[in-house]
Amino acid sequence: MASPELNDIIYNALDDNKALEITSLTVSHLTDMTDIMIICTATSNRHAKTLADKVCRACKSQDKRPYSITGADEAQWVLIDFNDIVVHIMLADTREFYNLEKLWALTESSREHNA
Repeated sequence: MASPELNDIIYNALDDNKALEITSLTVSHLTDMTDIMIICTATSNRHAKTLADKVCRACKSQDKRPYSITGADEAQWVLIDFNDIVVHIMLADTREFYNLEKLWALTESSREHNA
């Protein structure tokens, strides 16, 4: 189970560094891979890299380290995996294209329909 403290640390690091449209989705009832997905928008590749760095530094100061970081080189979509919490830092076009919020809402609707 994801700790509320880690969730708060990540959210605050994103908010303090001007991430846009920060959304937290509880997905533990839909998948065993993670409990919470935090999705936010960065204004540029540099901003995405900075947000990822700030999240990792804030978590590291509390002895929480990510299992992996993916996409930081191009920084159109940076994924930081803390196991119970997965952070998606996306550029606006990328976020609009993949629309993770809608994808997970569809997964929820599909699951309810099949139940």
